[in-house]
Amino acid sequence: MLEVEPVKVIKQFMRKGFMVNLNQTIDFDAIAAVATDFGYQAQRKTEPKSIAYVSKAKGKKLQTRPPVVTVMGHVDHGKTTLLDVIRKTNVTAHEAGAITQHIGAYQCVVDERKITFLDTPGHEAFTAMRARGAQATDIVVLVVAADDGVMPQTVEAIDHAKAAKVPIIVAINKIDKADANPELVKQQLADLGLVIEEWGGDVVCVPISAKKGEGISDLLENIFLVADILELKANPKRAAEGVVIEARLDRTKGSLATFLVQNGTLEVGDVIVAGNIWGKIKAMFNEQGKQIRKAEPSTPVGVLGLSGVPNSGDIFKVVADEHEAQSVVKGQEATMPQIPLSLTALFRQIDKGQIKELNVVLKTDVYGSIEPVRSSLEQLSSEKVGVNIIHAGSGSITESDVLLAAASKGIIIGFNSRLSPGAKQLAEAEGVSIRLYDVIYKLIEDVDKALKGMLEPTYVEVLGGRAEVRAVFSGGRQGKVAGIYVREGRIWRDGRAKISRGNKVLCESRISSLKRFKEDVTEVNAGFECGVGMENFGDFSVGDIIELYQKEKVE
Repeated sequence: MLEVEPVKVIKQFMRKGFMVNLNQTIDFDAIAAVATDFGYQAQRKTEPKSIAYVSKAKGKKLQTRPPVVTVMGHVDHGKTTLLDVIRKTNVTAHEAGAITQHIGAYQCVVDERKITFLDTPGHEAFTAMRARGAQATDIVVLVVAADDGVMPQTVEAIDHAKAAKVPIIVAINKIDKADANPELVKQQLADLGLVIEEWGGDVVCVPISAKKGEGISDLLENIFLVADILELKANPKRAAEGVVIEARLDRTKGSLATFLVQNGTLEVGDVIVAGNIWGKIKAMFNEQGKQIRKAEPSTPVGVLGLSGVPNSGDIFKVVADEHEAQSVVKGQEATMPQIPLSLTALFRQIDKGQIKELNVVLKTDVYGSIEPVRSSLEQLSSEKVGVNIIHAGSGSITESDVLLAAASKGIIIGFNSRLSPGAKQLAEAEGVSIRLYDVIYKLIEDVDKALKGMLEPTYVEVLGGRAEVRAVFSGGRQGKVAGIYVREGRIWRDGRAKISRGNKVLCESRISSLKRFKEDVTEVNAGFECGVGMENFGDFSVGDIIELYQKEKVE
């Protein structure tokens, strides 16, 4: 045994002119030469007469399949240009016309070997698939501009790829520019835990210039090298299954979906189920718009014939007939949605041994707050369960954060961080728990209690009613009272209320009196007028807004 990583051994063979993979039988003399390079001496045995790498795959039906690659990175770092160079076309010049001008993925052939590239932009789409249970990517190519260095989206892309446990190949782009600084990029990557091979790590790094086409062949060669190490296998002789890359509804042709076949062979006429959608394939197209009859493993294909539009990331599979397809869909529709991973639910799963790690997406108001909060959370880890910060950043909590948490079965913790409206809606749809704090000890205390199964219930303020002041009257000893119109919800006596003027909250008080036509009432619903008096407040003005909140328990 050389006790050397396979990728380094294969690279050494390549340097000597031998194009090999993990499953190939290799001549003794070639092995002896490479062994010498690593400080070993090879000895020939009587039996067997050759030395070979043995495949881990079992079963004669398994065959090597092309790798599926997603290109990720910061905006303007050259992802699209790189993809254009690889497939030798200009995407922007052909984005019109045929229904298959963009099927979300495509294949290219290099030295008679295929690579499938997912052309769905952004790590959000990459992670959305994982959130629905689909692992579509084998390798991530991380593009970093040599003149710009690591940027916020670069960090997010790294964290999303790490969470998916997918090998990363770094492509340092724009090395032709005068202000390029590849060494700085390498240092920044090392600071984020991506140590390249040149520095003693295990991350493949390739300098390129997508604009000039430099280094592209080296990048593709390394993709194949990593793919050989992964020993990607599939059985083309079985019923097809895979993942939905994207789908849309065409006004004339109906549902159009892009499938990535992961196992088996998909053929025209197959009956399929994709999520809660089913159908019989009427036609299939490749990325050039040409009709094809079948698609083997790792092949992206456009599909016509579905009864509706499936979601990106849905798993599809071929079934026997339409009757079975309908039965499968009915069974899936009856399945209960995923229960959100709240902190109180967390301990129950820990206690049952169902999970050993709490995955956390951490967002803070400023960058300087990340390290102290991260350090405090990681110190809460115990032998029973660990706290794993899968992504940490500053700024608002975004939809990307929610998707990462959903895909990783984790929660989001915000420290003085705001929640974007889109993220809130997506969190509710995906069942992701979001906890917001403005005091660090309270944050640490809650997580610690959750890990120990002692977390007390949390209450949130929910808007119960909103009214507008339309007149102001003298209330005698009570001071001024307001004539209001209830615009939404309801207003009730003794309710806690906030009085706002413009964007400023004047005060928080309690409704001390509530009247309609001089009669005391307990509540007034939307669409009616009434008079209100506030405890210790009488400085009303026409146009003021009164909002009542009620506390609701959050599980």
